[in-house]
Amino acid sequence: MSEHENNGNAADAPPVSEHLNIKVTDNNNEVFFKIKRSTKLEKLMSAFCDRQGKNMASVRFLFEGQRVQPTDTPDTVYLLRQLLCP
Repeated sequence: MSEHENNGNAADAPPVSEHLNIKVTDNNNEVFFKIKRSTKLEKLMSAFCDRQGKNMASVRFLFEGQRVQPTDTPDTVYLLRQLLCP
């Protein structure tokens, strides 16, 4: 048996979903989005600002205290977090 066959870990791990449910809040309102892991956060940021009637240039988006950029994706934000906080 190779090390990738039935070692018990693969069966225990949950399947990785292509989509994420993300909650965005401005401390007054919560908006939920379902996006793909590879979608640029600019799409989410723009949709949030449109729904809240805010200018995107006047809003900051943070994930666990770190600012995220419109060019980031959920995967890149997660990987960066793993590198900075092992």
